[in-house]
Amino acid sequence: MNDLEVLRVFCGPDGGGGNALGVVRDGAALPGADARVALAAELGFSETVFLDDAVRGTVDIHTPGTRLPFAGHPLVGLAWLLRSLGRPPRTLRPPAGEVAVGFEGELTWVRGRAEWVPARTTRRYASVAEVDALPAPPPGEGWLYAWAWQDEAAGVVRARGFPRRGDGITEDEATGAAAMLLTHELGRPLDIRQGAGSQILTRTHPDGTIAVGGRVRRAGP
Repeated sequence: MNDLEVLRVFCGPDGGGGNALGVVRDGAALPGADARVALAAELGFSETVFLDDAVRGTVDIHTPGTRLPFAGHPLVGLAWLLRSLGRPPRTLRPPAGEVAVGFEGELTWVRGRAEWVPARTTRRYASVAEVDALPAPPPGEGWLYAWAWQDEAAGVVRARGFPRRGDGITEDEATGAAAMLLTHELGRPLDIRQGAGSQILTRTHPDGTIAVGGRVRRAGP
């Protein structure tokens, strides 16, 4: 598709890492749910996002096997892309609800609610070494966000994400929704180092929303 963009979302401070994302800028070109699932499966990224209404910011998010009401890295990536095209959005509208968007230097932020996050388990481990030593995926069923404090005083977390949903995604490199859920559970802003080299930043807000932010790059050499 000539309107398909591939990005890396939640890149580390050095520009490495980041979770691959497919962005279909003209969702009308692929309107059917079956066609969208098929494209998401063909691309093989953890998520692909379809922009259905550029003016209102209406979006549709798919994994290789299912449709999601909300996900962090597709919304951060799409917001960054629209800004790079000269159309920075203030709001995006996935099925879960209105998501406020903000930009600070190289960081792109989106704000949502923990209750929008599809069901998943967060599990604390005793050390970074234990998280790093986990097999991919660990035994068991259902979405697992494994984490340990890397520096508790500074709010730095080491995490790995395992969808365990049978769609070919063994490990998720960077997971904004899980970062939002963990932030809600801990009640504090976090600096999450996930996967092979990704960074997710989070903030809490008085209205109960949680912001997730990070760096985005176009995929490529």
